[in-house]
Amino acid sequence: MQVQLKKFPALNSAMTHPAYASMGAAGLDLRANIAEQLVLKPGQVVMVETGYAVFLEDPGYAAMLLPRSGLGHKHGIVLGNLVGLIDSDYQGELKISLWNRGSKDFVVEPGDRIAQMVIIPVVQAEFVLTEDFAGTDRGVNGFGSSGVK
Repeated sequence: MQVQLKKFPALNSAMTHPAYASMGAAGLDLRANIAEQLVLKPGQVVMVETGYAVFLEDPGYAAMLLPRSGLGHKHGIVLGNLVGLIDSDYQGELKISLWNRGSKDFVVEPGDRIAQMVIIPVVQAEFVLTEDFAGTDRGVNGFGSSGVK
């Protein structure tokens, strides 16, 4: 699959284009397009530019912006909106809402990998209004009803 990539002016010399870190990587790394280091205080949420826009064009695809697992686990750095969704027709710059849910300051350096993007297939369902559903063993039983408590 080909995705159109548009570059914005780089604010630092460390910027490289989004890339997969390995042959088996599902997500490609997005970097902080910032001119100088950024200190995220505990509880703070900051919007960080990546310097790139993507255009998926095909409505059968979308992109998900996800936190980097190491940043989340080791430092409490996750996305402010938890998961970002990029629709196929969006053409603006990718921006990352970084949230420091940890207890210590966290420093983001220019060009640091701050999030990852995964391209996923999308099904746009056709909804049919009904008065009732066909019965199942579970029915309307919710949380914990499948045996996990």
